[in-house]
Amino acid sequence: MSKEMQELQKQWHSVMEAIHSNANVVAFMNSRVGQYLDDRPFVALSLLMFLAVSAIPVAFFLIFVVTTAIMACIGVIVMEGVVIAIGGIALLCVLCGLGALSLGVSGVLSLCYIVLSALVNYWCASRGEIRKQDVNGSLPQKSASVVNLSASNGKNE
Repeated sequence: MSKEMQELQKQWHSVMEAIHSNANVVAFMNSRVGQYLDDRPFVALSLLMFLAVSAIPVAFFLIFVVTTAIMACIGVIVMEGVVIAIGGIALLCVLCGLGALSLGVSGVLSLCYIVLSALVNYWCASRGEIRKQDVNGSLPQKSASVVNLSASNGKNE
């Protein structure tokens, strides 16, 4: 066992020499904080233990933050897509309703135009026929209702 302990001690010593010969470690040990920790090994050990123990929770927290940020971005994109899709469907429904309404209104207006133009043409034709017959001096062979309608139109002028 002593040979194994000596071998382990040699490995430990080589690791410590590698650490102490590192330029960053030498610069840190020459600083005020390094001198303070070198004079107080209990504080250095407590700080080292705190850093070692707190590394795992901090890592989990950072993973949580990054995951949450990524999910929020994906969620915003998905939510934006859903809102745009719902808005597009609502716009389509409104436009279809307005199209149906405009077809109905234009149909009613076209029907009114056709009926009114037919009535005006009939009225103008019947007045023109009555005037021609008045000029010729003979009465037309019309039904009583058409004569009464023409006569009432002549009185209104």
